[in-house]
Amino acid sequence: MKMYFLLSMGLVIFFNSDISAQDGKEPNSRSKEIYLLIDNYALAREKKDTVLLRKILTNDIDQLVSTGEWRYGINEAIKGMLQSSVGNPGSRILKVEKVRFLDESTAIADAHYEIKNPDNTIRKMWSSFVAVKALGTWKIAAIRNMLPGK
Repeated sequence: MKMYFLLSMGLVIFFNSDISAQDGKEPNSRSKEIYLLIDNYALAREKKDTVLLRKILTNDIDQLVSTGEWRYGINEAIKGMLQSSVGNPGSRILKVEKVRFLDESTAIADAHYEIKNPDNTIRKMWSSFVAVKALGTWKIAAIRNMLPGK
């Protein structure tokens, strides 16, 4: 099922040239829901709030982190997120740069992701989130974190 979803998503992107996109300007009301979802994710990570994480992540979430580790399913993702927060302490900032809607219930959000380390150095990354809307609620279905090439 997940493979079908990813293949379908790729085909929509490839064949549909009029997909809406945010260009860094003020988000519209539909995009604001995605911005809020990513803000809630950042808050949950910062506070290690597993209740909020369970509310905003799909049960079958998958996550690829910058170390190359894959996390599959909500339990593994939350466990890894908590371990990462302990192993990589510091404040996390996610700034959404663009939201693109593939259809009424699927969106991709691209964000700058920074971790300010205790020694004041900053780890700069990118994150992409796949959000899905089910029963009127947006949730995160996939996360991809990456370190930019030099």
